[in-house]
Amino acid sequence: MTVKLTLSVPPKFKKTATMLSKRRKKSISALVVELLEREAAKEKARAVREQKDAMLAEVQVLAEQTDELVRRIPNLSHPAAPIGGEDDARDVKLGATPIPQFDFPPLDHVELAQRHDLIDFESGAKIAGAGFYFLKNEAVLLDLALQRYALEVLLEEGFTPAVTPDLARDEILQGTGFVPRGPETQVYSIENSDLNLVGTAEITLGGMLAGEIIEAERLPIKLCGISHCFRTEAGAAGRASRGLYRVHQFTKVEMFAFTEADQSDAMHEELCRIECRLFDGLGIPYRVIDTATGDLGASAYRKFDLEAWMPGRGEAGEYGEVTSTSNCTDYQARRLAIRTKGKGEKGTRFVHTLNGTAIAISRALIAVMENYQQADGSIIVPQVLRPWVGKERIG
Repeated sequence: MTVKLTLSVPPKFKKTATMLSKRRKKSISALVVELLEREAAKEKARAVREQKDAMLAEVQVLAEQTDELVRRIPNLSHPAAPIGGEDDARDVKLGATPIPQFDFPPLDHVELAQRHDLIDFESGAKIAGAGFYFLKNEAVLLDLALQRYALEVLLEEGFTPAVTPDLARDEILQGTGFVPRGPETQVYSIENSDLNLVGTAEITLGGMLAGEIIEAERLPIKLCGISHCFRTEAGAAGRASRGLYRVHQFTKVEMFAFTEADQSDAMHEELCRIECRLFDGLGIPYRVIDTATGDLGASAYRKFDLEAWMPGRGEAGEYGEVTSTSNCTDYQARRLAIRTKGKGEKGTRFVHTLNGTAIAISRALIAVMENYQQADGSIIVPQVLRPWVGKERIG
């Protein structure tokens, strides 16, 4: 038997149920609208992010292009520097040693090296190509003696010695004003890395304090660095580049200084004086020239070159550059973010940087061998080098 029950809803409850049903429908509709609005907002935010990322990428490209253009702008030049090109350089002074007057036809350093078995260019070329070489016998002793001699002088002059890395990152080369990559570079770069063989310890010494704020009381800071130097020397050729004069690898003792802006001109004169002291001590004839503006590198505000007399160079002897010293003012410091600040001072300011070659071994060897040769083909060892060479004469 089936029993049917019929429930009767009182009128007052029917009204309440109807109201609840309408509210539920309204609530669901509002929720749907809210969800749709939320998705629209997400889509809009996503579009804004994509637009922001695209704009940032564009800004990055523009920043890189701007940076590349800015890096092409060279330093200003000193108002006293001669205006013009290579031939417009101005003579500043002559060294203490007069040009030797030989009563025999002088040999060049390549012929002297062959006579005394001092340099092996053929084996160097076999191993690494033209422009490389082996120093042998007394040439090795002269190399080390020149380094020690330079260090002794620089220690007396208050420099802190260092042996620097032979490699540096792209950003350090760029910061010091060198072009690490591209068709115009003279730099050997390491493939699949941002490292390069340095052409001078100026790069590594300058990079030592990159990104730092130096206490003003520490300035000036004077460093000297020993490093191997590597240069492609693209396009160099001719008798003037014969032998050791223009090679791809050599050892160099470099001077570097960080100073306040008002100290840099005086420091530049000091570095030039030290270079003169070194070559006067060696007894090598030389002249100092004030380099003309058109022959300055990008970073140099002013540059003095010391050119040693080389009896075997050219037809009857010529001067050849053996050292240079440059005041780079704040050109390198801006790119390397090197600043200074005094105690109690607000804000920072850029330092000035200067560099100068103490001894570039390859060219110093040319000057020593050619100026100290004798009629019998032997070579006198300069007095200041004898403690380290251990003899007075080669041959």
